[in-house]
Amino acid sequence: MSQVKLSDLVNNPVFKGMAAKEVQYIISLFSQVKATEGKTVFVENMPGESLYLVQQGAVQISQLLAEIDEQNMSVVGVGDIFGELAVIDGGDRYATARVIKNAVLFVLKRKDYNQLLIDNPRLGLQLTLNIVRIFTAKMRSAKKEYRTMLVASLNRNG
Repeated sequence: MSQVKLSDLVNNPVFKGMAAKEVQYIISLFSQVKATEGKTVFVENMPGESLYLVQQGAVQISQLLAEIDEQNMSVVGVGDIFGELAVIDGGDRYATARVIKNAVLFVLKRKDYNQLLIDNPRLGLQLTLNIVRIFTAKMRSAKKEYRTMLVASLNRNG
């Protein structure tokens, strides 16, 4: 993995509220990974260690419902992040991520995120708030989709 410049991503919500110099500093913490279609980025229930930002391509996020039944939850594309909780809590992955279109991913490892929190607490807090905002927006959207599915199911059964 090599260090990358994310200059084309400075308008990404991950960097909201940051000066160009601060964005450059955070960018230096990311590394780049090229992943071909079909590659598994991470698997559900494995320990989380990195946040991913899609620079190119697409990644499918899915969850196992049963031993052989997998439910597609979403597809993330250019400018989207996934695996964001891993840098904050280091817990197990709640889903599986697989590349569905050749991708270039920018990766922020938890150890680098933690070092940012030590070296520059204000900037680390801003990054954390941005990550939390992105995550909560995903949860709100998922809740709306779940509610719509539930209402449709009740109407069919009623």
